[in-house]
Amino acid sequence: MLGACGQSGVTLIELMISMTIGLFVVMAATVLLMSTKSGYLMQDDEAQIQASGRFAIETVSRAVRQSAYFPWSGMSNAQLSTDLIGGMIAGLDARSLKSSTQGIDLPVRKSVNGSDVLAVRFFGSGAGGAADGSMINCAGFGVAGAVDALADDSRGWSIFYVVEDATGEPELYCKYQGASGWSSQAIVRGVESFQVLYGLDTDADGLPNQFMTASAIDALDGTLVLEGVDAAARARDRGRKTNWKKVVAVRIAMLIHGAHLAGVERMSAEHDLFGKDYANAFADSDKGVRIRDAEMPTLQRGRVRRIFATTIHLRQPPPLAEGSR
Repeated sequence: MLGACGQSGVTLIELMISMTIGLFVVMAATVLLMSTKSGYLMQDDEAQIQASGRFAIETVSRAVRQSAYFPWSGMSNAQLSTDLIGGMIAGLDARSLKSSTQGIDLPVRKSVNGSDVLAVRFFGSGAGGAADGSMINCAGFGVAGAVDALADDSRGWSIFYVVEDATGEPELYCKYQGASGWSSQAIVRGVESFQVLYGLDTDADGLPNQFMTASAIDALDGTLVLEGVDAAARARDRGRKTNWKKVVAVRIAMLIHGAHLAGVERMSAEHDLFGKDYANAFADSDKGVRIRDAEMPTLQRGRVRRIFATTIHLRQPPPLAEGSR
């Protein structure tokens, strides 16, 4: 029999209603937590991508600008005409490199999303084989001044290319020549595509008339008429006449992704590294200038991605005074 205070506890229907309400509360809290976490991860990715992009642009820009430096007063031999020095800028389209090979020789045909290779040659600074720190390679090591400007090993190297690490994550690498040989190291993580165009000055006014790929410049060099009694002499003549010495600006673009998934709704995104007009005209021939999220590897789809681009103009060396040639 029921006591005077009435029925205690709840009925089965009341219990089920309470459990349903509780379940909705838990689900709402879970959705709110996941949304908050997703927003935090996206903000964290945005901050990391911005930091990586700024660092990458600054590092490559500094290296390219160094290519215009010529130590006129620091040579042990007579003043030299820049006509006798090989090109300071070189590149490869849709290639990668190994860290142990000489310069950009023996490139790897497999590239990460058609990423290019940019190689910068530059003179060091500092007498007696000791670098004074004013000229550094892409890894931050000082490069000493040259004893003989005509020697091929008298200049430093800063080479940029993209390679995947052991987990498949793409990274922008810096390759350089150290005291004990060639070395390379990753400097920016998450660089999915690294694209380069070269501004050629075809009328000697110091300004670029057109921007071309590395392959297009090499094709122009293939039409040069070379003079010389042997292969070595013709190679020196090619160094004097190469169209790479007409490069007065370098345009670079990088696509960098974050570390976390941002949602499948982003998979339809299309990224044109040099703009839509260039991609519409050259995406088929210049691989890597247009990247679609849906075409990326499964583990890299749906991430936050940003494009970083800039154009670096090279300062032209002053002309030699009469009698110094």
